[in-house]
Amino acid sequence: MSLRVYSTLTGEKDVFVPLVPGKAGMYVCGVTVYDYCHIGHARANVVFDIIFRYLRYSGYDVTYVRNYTDIDDKIINRANREGVDYRTIADRYIEAFDQDMDRLGLAKPTVEPKATDHIDGIIAIIETLIAKGHAYESEGDVYFAVESFPEYLKLSGRNLDDMLAGARVEVGDRKRHPMDFALWKTSKPGEPSWNSPWGAGRPGWHIECSAMSMEFLGATFDFHGGGKDLVFPHHENEIAQSEAANGCQFVRYWLHNGFVNINSEKMSKSLGNFFTIREVLERFDPETLRFFILSAHYRSPIDFSDQNLREAQTGLERIYSCLAAVDTALAENRTDSVSPLAETLPAAASELREKIESLSPRFREAMDDDFNTAQALGVLFENVRAINRFLAECTSQTPATQTLLSRVRQLFAEVGGVLGLFGSVPAVWLEGIKTAKSDQLEISTAEIEQLIADRTAARKNKNFKRSDEIRDLLLQKGIQLLDSPQGTTWNIK
Repeated sequence: MSLRVYSTLTGEKDVFVPLVPGKAGMYVCGVTVYDYCHIGHARANVVFDIIFRYLRYSGYDVTYVRNYTDIDDKIINRANREGVDYRTIADRYIEAFDQDMDRLGLAKPTVEPKATDHIDGIIAIIETLIAKGHAYESEGDVYFAVESFPEYLKLSGRNLDDMLAGARVEVGDRKRHPMDFALWKTSKPGEPSWNSPWGAGRPGWHIECSAMSMEFLGATFDFHGGGKDLVFPHHENEIAQSEAANGCQFVRYWLHNGFVNINSEKMSKSLGNFFTIREVLERFDPETLRFFILSAHYRSPIDFSDQNLREAQTGLERIYSCLAAVDTALAENRTDSVSPLAETLPAAASELREKIESLSPRFREAMDDDFNTAQALGVLFENVRAINRFLAECTSQTPATQTLLSRVRQLFAEVGGVLGLFGSVPAVWLEGIKTAKSDQLEISTAEIEQLIADRTAARKNKNFKRSDEIRDLLLQKGIQLLDSPQGTTWNIK
């Protein structure tokens, strides 16, 4: 199956045909660095990290560009409030962004340009647009003339006349048309500025991304991504200025991730219902947040709540617990001889062998369907069920079963590398989750272990009434006991 991606421009799933065979160019709009990142940023960046990883996994040589907008009204306003230079604010939150993304396990993009390092390229594009009649200078500002570009709004599917009818923007002295947008802004006294043919000023938001993407990917490239909130006006304006300047297609496939809702309500700073990544990671493991994001298709809205995060954690625990059991089986049943998978296996291993050997192609099938991570996780859970049945039923190990379990670990490591999951030692990760949960209980770990020891003694003395009382007491406190021939373990329900 060929990779098919849903392009916002066509409204269809299109087969990906790279502009240059064997290569893929991708630009994703980065953050405006004036504050800490929220979970909307987490979703967008995790989504495009997965796309980047999967394209590489599929054999493409990927150039991934993700920018920083390091000059903007919000940055200037914050700098003024704090009485510092704008660069102090930008540098602070670039560092914070990098820390957050590192904690979420993101791979580094190929290039991470800053807007302020590309002023010359921005000015050159604006000069081209003016020369071609697509832009005009007005009292030191420069605007893009939307009526000069007949295909304006082709990405969002909006209608310029309808937008004009409902527009609240009044035609000012500087604009020829209410929907014309700024390419260059005259700086106010005391604001950061750069010299230009139109006087001291700074770039508009939209032109930054055109300049940076052209610098590293060329006039035309494969993928451009971002959140759905960027379709209009940001990406619409990028298309207009880029195609008007270059006279060719700007982007071949437009990818947009869905919104994050908070308890079924759209996240918004104005509503005060947003959470920073740092706030969320105080309560949940980074891999849990990543797993939660991947549990829905990237184009669908996703509902953020503590309950949904807990459910994601439970799902991730199931996989890690399975992998920990595999590691235990491999460690306890080491053998020097290695047998091929073609060797006859016990009946209990037949289903697992079939599942494991179909894992990679089924994973690819899911991801080739517009990067469907939710379906890909479903494939993994099917394998987890088969692995758990195998471990429960196959009590004696042979070289062939050891080979099969080693294959399990190999494939989960391979798939986990694409998803950015399962990078921890399973037993260590599970112990960390247990410790975090234990801190929220009304009973200490030492008390739990003592009660388990008391219960073990009661069972040995055939005092089953006392044994049941202890089990029920622990269950009331959220502790579930797991009995096995090797002894009694516990987890938090």
